Amino acid sequence: MKYLVHRIEVDEKTAQEKLENFLNRLEGEILAVTPITTPKFLAMGATSVVKYFLIVEKK
Repeated sequence: MKYLVHRIEVDEKTAQEKLENFLNRLEGEILAVTPITTPKFLAMGATSVVKYFLIVEKK
């Protein structure tokens, strides 16, 4: 069994499209998709922003 970890850089506008395209191209089984977030502070409060996804694939 071999596992691969992929990193997909995204921004707010392209996250869904990039993730869909990448997942559809994979040949192995997808075990996990983990979003890596960072805090973002706005005038009305705080939120978080997805910087990239880590995707674990089993070959």
